[in-house]
Amino acid sequence: MTTTTLTTTTPTTPTAATPAPLTRAHSSIVEATELPRIIKVTDNLYAAAFTLMKLLPARYILDRAEAAGLISPGTPVIETSSGTFALGLAMVCRLRGYPLTIVGDSAIDRDLRTRLEMLGTTVEIVEHTGQPGGIQGARLARVEELRRQHPDAFVPGQYDNPDNPGAYSVVADLIGDTVGSVDCLVGPVGSGGSTGGLAAALRPADPALHLVGVDTHGSIIFGNPDGPRTLRGLGSSIHPGNVTHRAYDEVHWVTAPEAFHATHELYRAHGLFMGPTSGASFQVASWWAERNPRSTVVMVLPDEGYRYQSTVYNNTWLREQGIVPAPAPGGPLTVEHPLDATTAWSRLLWARRGFDDVVMPAVGS
Repeated sequence: MTTTTLTTTTPTTPTAATPAPLTRAHSSIVEATELPRIIKVTDNLYAAAFTLMKLLPARYILDRAEAAGLISPGTPVIETSSGTFALGLAMVCRLRGYPLTIVGDSAIDRDLRTRLEMLGTTVEIVEHTGQPGGIQGARLARVEELRRQHPDAFVPGQYDNPDNPGAYSVVADLIGDTVGSVDCLVGPVGSGGSTGGLAAALRPADPALHLVGVDTHGSIIFGNPDGPRTLRGLGSSIHPGNVTHRAYDEVHWVTAPEAFHATHELYRAHGLFMGPTSGASFQVASWWAERNPRSTVVMVLPDEGYRYQSTVYNNTWLREQGIVPAPAPGGPLTVEHPLDATTAWSRLLWARRGFDDVVMPAVGS
């Protein structure tokens, strides 16, 4: 009788069914979550999907201030934000012992305010009283008042501090290591940190990198008239110093119904449960990638969707706002000037021009 001996081998490298072991413990939740996951969404579209993108510049700005001797544990920190930069700062300040005051507005919803206050943050809410710069101008004015009252305080200044865009060089390295050469980068524009910082870090290797900024109607960043914005988390009523207009090849203005639909579709089709600025980025990036199938496209997705479960993902809230999420039929309308951007999805070939080069020609016409 022949005896058959069965032998087994133990794989020496992880397989798809066997995840690689964690090689070390993270030093903090900040280190564990500040970098994005790089995800292939379609054949030529990749996502840099952050849990909380503003955590990265918050940590980096405070690192740089510590290194310069500007702050030490106990130094008061004062900043204006009504969104994720506030939360990022609150997490870092709590871990490092910096008392934090956030000056915000009504866009700070109850859940976000609760999270900030549980981290020890003092939250001040200001109202728009008609001064220049809208509600953001009012918030910045209050920050200046608090700075005068507390001359020893540190103000990160996300809109103008070059350490905001400077923080994203590590993300550019991650993209280069995982994706390789990038033809097009798409992302929402608020303070100008993420898109501007990533483009600056990626272009030495890829000078032709096409940068697409995603804005919304009612934001003055790219020359649209100031006005109310239902789609929050991108856009501005001021001109942030960190927005380098000459970096952008293309600008899109999207509406809340379109962006909210794209946010839902990003989850339904790809399982990415993200916030509305991520939906706006996906709306534009997926359109661009489909029309440039031989180009490698990376889209920035700034934060996850859990903060928006009672709003953007809630049908009752959407009905109360009079919003019906819907795609834009036919894609964007290409315009020649920001004032021509309609109330629907609009696109302008910015062509790396300065703000005045694009906007001022219409003044004398």
